[in-house]
Amino acid sequence: RRYAPDTDHGGVMAKIKSVEVWQVDLAAKTKRGDAIQAFPKQETPMVRVRTADGLEGVGYTYTIGTGGSSVVALIRDHLAPQLVGRDADGIEALWQALFFHTHATAVGAITSLALCAIDTALWDLRGQRTGMPLHLMAGGAQERIPVYDTEGGWLHVPTKEIVANAAHARKLGLKGVKIKVGKPHVSEDVKRLAAVRKEIGAEMELMVDANQGFTVAEAIRRARHFEALDLAWFEEPLPAEDMTGHTLLRASTSLPIAVGESIYSLSHFREYLQHGACTIVQTDVARIGGITPWLKCAHLAESFNVSICPHYLMELHVGLCAAVPNAPWVEHIPQLDVVTRNRMRIEKGYAYPFTSPGLGIDWDWKAIEKLRVGPVARIG
Repeated sequence: RRYAPDTDHGGVMAKIKSVEVWQVDLAAKTKRGDAIQAFPKQETPMVRVRTADGLEGVGYTYTIGTGGSSVVALIRDHLAPQLVGRDADGIEALWQALFFHTHATAVGAITSLALCAIDTALWDLRGQRTGMPLHLMAGGAQERIPVYDTEGGWLHVPTKEIVANAAHARKLGLKGVKIKVGKPHVSEDVKRLAAVRKEIGAEMELMVDANQGFTVAEAIRRARHFEALDLAWFEEPLPAEDMTGHTLLRASTSLPIAVGESIYSLSHFREYLQHGACTIVQTDVARIGGITPWLKCAHLAESFNVSICPHYLMELHVGLCAAVPNAPWVEHIPQLDVVTRNRMRIEKGYAYPFTSPGLGIDWDWKAIEKLRVGPVARIG
């Protein structure tokens, strides 16, 4: 369906008629654990926005096991009522209005996650109206994105098994693997990483992720030991709120320092970049508040000549990465396939964005209903 502009902006064509919100719980594909937490399930709040012309957009967000009901409640009680009767095409205006309507709880994770569910639904709706897929609506900079695997590198997995998982990723043609670090002693991390590097060779990229588990002193120490392994990046070495620590670490090592999955504001990314506290940003579309602020982060990073390598949610991020010129990686952690009929296309180590209108996700509504937790709330 091609876009036919509504001459009465805010009129019947794009007026929001109703909003629905509910939660689906998706069990983790495999046992997942890192330096600070376990990841037993993905709580998945979902939103459906319908407009008066009969179109609808579906968006979603996630948590890694707790807080999903709080996200649903915030949308149901405070955000969704603000949408009914508004113009769905005014995505930026709606994002700003919702952000300031709940300003007492922003900037913060719950508010950002809730905003994402709504914002992605609105972008999906825009795609249904214009007939355009996400990557073209948002920029259309790239045709495909290299993929790296995280699923085989969890911290509890024995060395022999992570080596086998890395070898499998290499055989599949994936371009990199990420290994969790944070063992009690640096020598344990180094032993695991050295075994993986030996298996995959020098040309395949190796990333590590500490999940905010180190002190500044320990991060500097481990970075010194990791440098010989030629890592593509050292991810979340410190608590995200410790920008000074990241600045000290960045100045002490040649390793690229990656941060961002636990940052919830565009201005916080700006401060990290201005202080030289990172060399890669990993903005998570859910945790930053949706597609609208994610794109701003990507272009902000581009202005600093910095890459954006987003965290998780590969089905959303593949389109966003293809939209911008400075996104060199998509992280491979499958999760949505139990509630969708289509899969992210991966060929020879490259991910391709969905080509159907909107987000491009073909939801399996029977599976969603089976996994739904609690009732569907309808506003409007």
